[in-house]
Amino acid sequence: MLIPTIVMAVLAITLILIGYFNGQNQHISGLRSAWQMTISIIPMLVFAFIIAGMIQVLLPHAAVAKWVGEESGSRGLFIGTLAGAIAPGGPYVSLPIAAGLLQAGAGIGTMVAFLTGWSLWAISRLPMEIGILGWRLTLIRFACTFFFPPIAGFLAQTLFSNVK
Repeated sequence: MLIPTIVMAVLAITLILIGYFNGQNQHISGLRSAWQMTISIIPMLVFAFIIAGMIQVLLPHAAVAKWVGEESGSRGLFIGTLAGAIAPGGPYVSLPIAAGLLQAGAGIGTMVAFLTGWSLWAISRLPMEIGILGWRLTLIRFACTFFFPPIAGFLAQTLFSNVK
């Protein structure tokens, strides 16, 4: 986590300096916007991290391993895919949950299926997608991506199951 944090800090400081030297108080406007986003996202982040932490301590390691661990096989991949599809919220919610499940004993393949199901299926996003893009395009997109989450999970499980 140290290297990504340093990279983000350097990028943020660089952008603040660019805004400062451009004049017109762009750096102040950017920092105000960042503060407003931070205030609106902090509650969701706090609850997502609480969920991730509670998953680690409340779910028995043996049960997690049985249902979504490396030895769960295709059952775990499908559970991960469906859990990802129904997971609410954006990356601020789903990524901490996936991290918590990994710490609790979930397999790499299952978590890849979870994250791929979350990003491609996203049941909570479907009403908006249908409203904006229409039924036809939404169904075409969903049909074209239907098999990817379990396939991605299977590939991750096969190729990277020994990596944690």
